[in-house]
Amino acid sequence: MSELIKLVEADNAQRRADLPSFRSGDTVNVHVKIREGNKERIQIFTGTVIQRRNPSSGGETFTVRKISNGVGVERIFPTLSPNIDKIEIVRMGKVRRARLFYLRGRQGKAARVKERKPKVAAAA
Repeated sequence: MSELIKLVEADNAQRRADLPSFRSGDTVNVHVKIREGNKERIQIFTGTVIQRRNPSSGGETFTVRKISNGVGVERIFPTLSPNIDKIEIVRMGKVRRARLFYLRGRQGKAARVKERKPKVAAAA
């Protein structure tokens, strides 16, 4: 049974090439398709990525946390979900761990994440 699962996951047809590479600590805009009745619209969920589960597999998910009206809101998104229209990286965060659950107990300035500067290729 596990051989069949590995065969399916090895197939790269499931990978979404349109999604950027991001990691924990990054602030992202997730464009989510919302269905209301027979209408469909796109809603943007902006927050900090606090974890990525099962990266590089078919069942990968990531959790985004934001503070809305003083209340912490977390959403878990499957990477392969057709409801995700696109993901934009707003800020790259500099963190030293993969799971940022400690942010749940913090608010305001204590919940800030330092910014990571993108690497620039050296000019020849």
